[in-house]
Amino acid sequence: MKTLRARLPKDAAALALGADRVAAALRESAAKQGIELDLVRTGSRGLIWLEPLLEVETEKGWRAFGPLVPEDADAIFGGTSVKALGNIEDHPWLKRQTRLIFARCGMIDPVSLSDYRNAGGLTGLKRALEIGPTSILEDVTKSGLRGRGGAGFPAGIKWKGAADARADQKYVVCNADEGDSGTFADRMLMEGDPFLLIEGMTIAGVAGGASKGFVYIRSEYPHAIAAMQRAIEVARKEGLLGVRVLDSSYAFDLEVRAGAGSYVCGEETALLESLEGRRGQVRAKPPLPVHHGLFGKPTIINNVLTFASVPAILEKGAAFYANFGMGRSRGTMPIQLAGDIKYGGLFETAFGVSLDELVNDIGGGTRSGRPVRAVQVGGPLGAYFPPSLFDTPFDYEAFAARDGLLGHGGVVVFNDTVDMAHQARFAMEFCAVESCGKCTPCRIGAVRGTETIDKIIRGQNVNANLTLLRDLCDTMKSGSLCALGGFVPYPVLSAINHFPQDFVS
Repeated sequence: MKTLRARLPKDAAALALGADRVAAALRESAAKQGIELDLVRTGSRGLIWLEPLLEVETEKGWRAFGPLVPEDADAIFGGTSVKALGNIEDHPWLKRQTRLIFARCGMIDPVSLSDYRNAGGLTGLKRALEIGPTSILEDVTKSGLRGRGGAGFPAGIKWKGAADARADQKYVVCNADEGDSGTFADRMLMEGDPFLLIEGMTIAGVAGGASKGFVYIRSEYPHAIAAMQRAIEVARKEGLLGVRVLDSSYAFDLEVRAGAGSYVCGEETALLESLEGRRGQVRAKPPLPVHHGLFGKPTIINNVLTFASVPAILEKGAAFYANFGMGRSRGTMPIQLAGDIKYGGLFETAFGVSLDELVNDIGGGTRSGRPVRAVQVGGPLGAYFPPSLFDTPFDYEAFAARDGLLGHGGVVVFNDTVDMAHQARFAMEFCAVESCGKCTPCRIGAVRGTETIDKIIRGQNVNANLTLLRDLCDTMKSGSLCALGGFVPYPVLSAINHFPQDFVS
């Protein structure tokens, strides 16, 4: 009997598009044709518009087929499929990427540690265990790695703060509470290559002197939760986690904790409150988490993409990593393309690519065929950029100079049917609903902001209310305790400034 190796994602996006039904049809068709099918269920490569995407091993490489439906199975094995895409490694959408974080995603069994090792995994951790905490911190600092969240704070400085703190217990916490609209990189990574996150967090534990870590995942990610829990079990069994990490003198272990769906728990101190079993409310800073974090102990807290960037830095060196990017934005960023876009998915590339290239070249413009009117980068609190600003490079400082945010790298495209006044209202209403209620500018300001925009939409004292709305945004920006209230002015003011015609009845 002929044996055929193939890969098909079990990523949540692929499942939503029918991957399990396709897998069943493939197995049935293979059996009918006398083929022994070795079908490995992987993570997604990120070409979401082609999911479910099947890859079949041939003498000429891995041949891809997609997007598939169950009825395509017979034609694939019969060699007559019209869904054939050629060698997947030659696909232009993949070839033009620089994949450091997602290099293995879609190519390995996510919970097979042997697959991970064979694909180069654990090389960074082994070097980290050899060189020790001081050298790890030097490498991470010299690499220029910044937290892949809203602030972009240098990871090396944060880690050193925890390493220098004196305490009998320290922690590493991963913020996997991916709540921004149009973002899915964390989910993809945890479902497709969970050992990379485990490796990155373990390196952080060694560097900071922490022996315990937690992965805080939003409850809306059941597949990611299951994948991480299974990977942690395997890692413990294989000696990757425990009292002697890879037979070294360092101890580190991990647990998964599920959040309850609060957006504000994406803020690091609110997340820590939630981890401790309390309501997710923002803490005043200082003290910083690196000094007084989880259970009052020094804590390194970063998001998934930050920790996942670290193994490559330790494996290939700080200079290698710092060679990618521009300005103070070094390395790569997994950019998530969503909304009305033809080629939606995850595209990892070095910092510096322009919005125009992302939307119109890589993304292929709108899926609807209508003109692009606005792009929101950075989640529901990100600014709206019109096409006139599409020359802006994907860079922290470049976006800040134009009153924008990179956030978690989500890019949501809107066509010319969007009403920007209603988008501004949505931002204020979102803040009112998701506010933890601890500070007045956010708790009250968002409610008053929603009411004021409603008046503007109704045509009531438009100029006076626009002035009032701008003043309110200034108050929220400067007076809110955290970024929820502090960043709401970005979408509101950008909508007013770039699309003033939508605020005149």
